[in-house]
Amino acid sequence: MSTPAGWSQTAMFTASEVEAQTGVPATTLRQWERRYGFPHPERNASGYRLYSPQDVAAIQRMQAHLNAGVPASRAAALTCAELAPDAAPPPDERLGRTPAEWSAGLTQALLASDMDGAAALLGQIHAQLPVEDVLTAVLSPTLVEIGQRWERGEITVAHEHQASAFVRARLSHLMELAGVQEGFGPLAVAACAPGESHELGLMMLTLALRRRGVRVAYLGANVPLGDLAVFARLRRARAVLLALNGEWALAATRAHLHDLDGLGAPLFLGGALLNARPELAAELGGLYAGPDAPRAAQIIAAQLHRAPEEPQGDA
Repeated sequence: MSTPAGWSQTAMFTASEVEAQTGVPATTLRQWERRYGFPHPERNASGYRLYSPQDVAAIQRMQAHLNAGVPASRAAALTCAELAPDAAPPPDERLGRTPAEWSAGLTQALLASDMDGAAALLGQIHAQLPVEDVLTAVLSPTLVEIGQRWERGEITVAHEHQASAFVRARLSHLMELAGVQEGFGPLAVAACAPGESHELGLMMLTLALRRRGVRVAYLGANVPLGDLAVFARLRRARAVLLALNGEWALAATRAHLHDLDGLGAPLFLGGALLNARPELAAELGGLYAGPDAPRAAQIIAAQLHRAPEEPQGDA
């Protein structure tokens, strides 16, 4: 069958097709239509809604704002303004804008305490870049830059904490959207080492793993290794992920490493300290996870999907 002339301009999608493309349920689409005036589906002869490519673009943009933590009413207003036919494209939407430019804009908004502006900007970034690129090419450099400015005394610890809180909230939201997927796929337990309070990198890894179908029980910062081992055994974890970002966490980790003996599951180690000293992974009896969240997730997911379903150690 030949492709009809003008197909790319006239193709229409059913609600189920739009849901498959965007992940937005048909019931939500109808709610947006009633509350916010978009999308603008047509009706076929049977009365079913049909969505245009422009509708799909609006839905994706709305979802990107929501993923970035923008409230629904504000996300709808931004979406309508950005897609208005007579509106000039916002500067941040110009083609060719690099991840470094996105990161610089986000850094500026966060240090100016413009949380609404930062949320709107992050929504635009999500609309332009895949989630993994947002993590590695925008959020990570933003956090590094803010940390370096604090070290140079250019900003206060309050600025750094506010920026970290913003990113933590957005990552938590994305982690919830990715889901824990209880009952399906291998389970990994993720925790920061004893004395380690910097958890944003581990949150990024958890998000990347969940998007690859790996169930992750995220335990957060400063977890005693004995408690981590008990939890991993109770949950029959297939892997343990441990984050160390500085020397401050190394002594306590070494002192209590024996608590992880006999887990029967691989121990993956990552974080800034391991990136600087990958050989530490073997010294601590584990495997180096990788230099960033997407690559670490790829390595860990491949290992888990090759492993047997049941752990070899004690349940």
